[in-house]
Amino acid sequence: MTQKKITLATFKSFVRKNADNLMVKNKSSFDGMTDCLEHNANAEFRPARPSDWSIKFPKNTLGIQGIYLVGSSRDYFSPFNEYGMKGISVYNCCGSFVVAIPA
Repeated sequence: MTQKKITLATFKSFVRKNADNLMVKNKSSFDGMTDCLEHNANAEFRPARPSDWSIKFPKNTLGIQGIYLVGSSRDYFSPFNEYGMKGISVYNCCGSFVVAIPA
């Protein structure tokens, strides 16, 4: 059985439909001091909160802290189903994160 490809539209729909139960886990983020991605060894799921950047970058953050989408087909999506959570894992040049809901 093949799984449908996860697209930006799929991701946005998942976030919108599950806004009340959404959890975010930031696995890595870009650090300008080292000019590379720094992995977060203590990454944990936390409830989604409104982003301070949502006014300046609404298309990139979807209004949620911990989400940053690059766009132009440079975001890579894969299914996530671990630790009793089900959602979507995202990787791009700005970092990697998981957006999920309790399974």
